[in-house]
Amino acid sequence: MSGGEAAVTTYDFDRETHRQGTWSVQWDGIADRFGVPDLLPFTISDMDFTSPPEVLADLHERVDHGVFGYTDWRLGEFREAIRHWYATRYGAAIDPDSLVYAPSVLNQLSQLLRMWTEPGDGVVVHTPTYDGFRKAVTGLGRELRGVPVGDTEALERELARPDSTMLLLCSPHNPTGRVWTEDELGEFAALAERHGAAVVSDEIHADLTVEGLRHVPWTRIVERGRGRRWALITSGTKAFNFPALSGSYGIIGDPDEREAFVRRMETGEGLASPAVLSLTAHIAAYRRGAAWLDALRAYVAVTMSTVREQLADGLPGVDWAPPQAGYLAWIDLRPLGIEETRLQEELIGVEKVAIMPGGVYGTPGFVRLNVGCPRAKAERGVAALVRAAGRLRTA
Repeated sequence: MSGGEAAVTTYDFDRETHRQGTWSVQWDGIADRFGVPDLLPFTISDMDFTSPPEVLADLHERVDHGVFGYTDWRLGEFREAIRHWYATRYGAAIDPDSLVYAPSVLNQLSQLLRMWTEPGDGVVVHTPTYDGFRKAVTGLGRELRGVPVGDTEALERELARPDSTMLLLCSPHNPTGRVWTEDELGEFAALAERHGAAVVSDEIHADLTVEGLRHVPWTRIVERGRGRRWALITSGTKAFNFPALSGSYGIIGDPDEREAFVRRMETGEGLASPAVLSLTAHIAAYRRGAAWLDALRAYVAVTMSTVREQLADGLPGVDWAPPQAGYLAWIDLRPLGIEETRLQEELIGVEKVAIMPGGVYGTPGFVRLNVGCPRAKAERGVAALVRAAGRLRTA
């Protein structure tokens, strides 16, 4: 679905923006993760594109106002902008009173883990698994229980364990880019309800679903009356590329659970005031950013097609198809028989590029390549991957 705005502006996604020296984790923090500085990065999931001009204009206006006092996310347009976005983008009715706020999606997850699970409990996730999930779950003393994407029998087996108290979804899925169908989500809900597990659905990649596929918000699933303990957690920071502004929101259906969450945030977490620039950016994105987002999705789709062609030409043993959502290419290199450590040595030491190894997400033999960048950069990264894998395959 479109956001109801005409794409009257041309956006230049080919323009390169210099990010070194801006405290960027992807660019300036490269040595911390890979041990070598000055690599060309295709790593952490933020984009090299500037945020939408519509967002930047409102941020400039707010900065020019010059006063940054305490704010309240329940005042002003923030909740109404979210309601508008879900209505126009997904045809979903959102009750603004069901919303909660937190500094980040992972912060929301941590609070919900504390509310709905106990130390030692099992949290069921799909594998491969976003590494932020692993850190949050295990860091709080819970057990991460992975089931392969698409394996419903394994999912039910893990949920049936008496101490499996939460199903943690990534919808769409990171890192594979899988968009769950409504039937699949309904099956997840039924299994969770049958075995008494709470459901948390992280939908931060939802706005990046490719044209022709439909993201189904978890709120549509629970309209069927399944499950009391559920939360949808998300943010506009991923799709509109302003994660450093922080800020996220969630939807918690049960009023008592919602009140308990807000109380935790305002007391135990001391969230007296959200970041005002985050509120400003979200409102601008959800009110006037649909045209930019649709142009971005179209640009990334062409880049993904280029990646597919490069891989088919350079590594014919690799059968790869673009993801159904997002700008992360999850590439299975196992048919080449290459050991992951050796590939990383080749990429870093010879090609001078940084690409995330699949082992980070619990599935060695894959790589996760971030192509949320100008196409010329993406082509350089894929070419480097093809050269490195080709040398090791033929060695």
